[in-house]
Amino acid sequence: MKHYPPPRGPLHRRKRSIPAFHPVPVCPRADGWTPQRQVDFIGHLAETGSVLAAARAVSMGRESAYRLRRRHGAAGFAAAWDAALGKPHDPVDLASGKATGLLASYRCEHGRLKVVMYNGRYAAHRRIPDNDALLQWESQTARGML
Repeated sequence: MKHYPPPRGPLHRRKRSIPAFHPVPVCPRADGWTPQRQVDFIGHLAETGSVLAAARAVSMGRESAYRLRRRHGAAGFAAAWDAALGKPHDPVDLASGKATGLLASYRCEHGRLKVVMYNGRYAAHRRIPDNDALLQWESQTARGML
């Protein structure tokens, strides 16, 4: 008896769970890696499986995407990148400033970005407020640490 592999196509794609991530802090530029471009890149990366195609979809270069992944504070972005490609990755504690490398004020201001996939396609994104960062930031300002 022959065993055939399961059919592949848009309706039979394996569902991937892409973790929410904090956007990588960058200088504000209209032609740079804005938080919107970062989440769109991860969504297109999950859809196509190609770094080059995802970078072109957001009008950025492949090399700049790899540089963004190596920047300070990109632990969550790198974990989302690996999850989008279906690679195993270490979970990142997004509530910890030590794990993410980001200040509580930055995490509170920008929140987390979540990629929404529908039938294997990038459909939308959501911005999730980071309440843990808000509580940490308030406790630090109340103690006079900032």
